[in-house]
Amino acid sequence: MSESVPGILLVDDEAGLREPLAEYLSRQGFAVTQAASAAEARSRLRDETPDLVLLDIMMPGEDGLSLCRHLTESRAIPTIFLTARGEATDRIVGLEIGADDYVVKPFEPRELVARIRSVLRRAARGPTERNEQEVLVFEGWTLDPLKRRLTDPEGAVVPISSAEFRLLMAFLEHPRQVLDRDRLLDMVQGREAHLFDRAIDNQVSRLRRKIEADSRNPQLIQTVWGGGYMLATDVRHVPATAE
Repeated sequence: MSESVPGILLVDDEAGLREPLAEYLSRQGFAVTQAASAAEARSRLRDETPDLVLLDIMMPGEDGLSLCRHLTESRAIPTIFLTARGEATDRIVGLEIGADDYVVKPFEPRELVARIRSVLRRAARGPTERNEQEVLVFEGWTLDPLKRRLTDPEGAVVPISSAEFRLLMAFLEHPRQVLDRDRLLDMVQGREAHLFDRAIDNQVSRLRRKIEADSRNPQLIQTVWGGGYMLATDVRHVPATAE
């Protein structure tokens, strides 16, 4: 997508919502591509990489949760759920599997635009605030913030979602510091509400399964009872050319 015009893939089977919303977002300065199903979205994603995906949960065939899992496992594309489900547990599930935010239908379009811009700012903020030629090295692992690429000690690339990337960056930027759930929630999700600290716990568990030798006995991301979590290792900032 163009650097000056953020690209959005809008995935919703309800044409009566999708088409007017696409027109509204276009007037707000976004380049919008529409998809009426998860299958159509997958097809479009083979040909283009949007800056953000707006994704309905309840759709015929493959639902939005399944497509979001695919995106978090294979692509680092920020995702916002559009959902009619208002229960906290349903919102938590969306955040747990890697969504960056959610908006409950019916919603105010201006609020959605504010959420989109907030997620896009968070997605772009990491690599631009540090030396783009640096990678972060810890216990043999390497994270390239610019490419959002995580490499294990054997040199294999380990896919991570955009939410997992932000969570890992939070730990790597604050090694050996206790980060409580509220602070992690603010750093990772950028939300003011603190109903979702369980989502942080589950995201930590997901990240542990990727970087710990034994996720049931974590040595890198340790739980500090009553306090939160801590990255219990040092982090080196290394020039990318010296990986």
